[in-house]
Amino acid sequence: MAGPEKRIETRADYKHFLRIPTRWFDNDVYQHVNNTVYYSFFDTVINEYLIREGGLDFEHGEIVGLAIETHCEFKKSIKFPQAVDAGLRIGKLGNSSVRYEVGLFIEGDSECAASGHFVHVFVQRPENRPTPIPAQMREAMSRLLVAI
Repeated sequence: MAGPEKRIETRADYKHFLRIPTRWFDNDVYQHVNNTVYYSFFDTVINEYLIREGGLDFEHGEIVGLAIETHCEFKKSIKFPQAVDAGLRIGKLGNSSVRYEVGLFIEGDSECAASGHFVHVFVQRPENRPTPIPAQMREAMSRLLVAI
């Protein structure tokens, strides 16, 4: 028995975008971007936003986010030399954790090529104990929050 058909996500479903070029060595032997690179795109759009908008200091900051869960669904192949527009939104914002939702779009394409999520728990270094998300970062995340 077939399940309900999922709605195809479009660019309108995301609040922030970052263009990321693919690189020659991103392609694998099957002539498309290797699945592990998709998670690199997730990391890039999330951390670029946190650094630029949320004040993340990943090198010297006392509070950082650690990944505790990731997921990706592949819908279309991405190939070098295509550029990827990585869309970002926040699906859930807790006290010390956040669920980022990412959509990857081939440059010029309105339908999602891959989508997934990434969960961070924010910790106080060096003990890595959960801690509340800092105010500046929380405010930046709030701007991307969507109702589910």
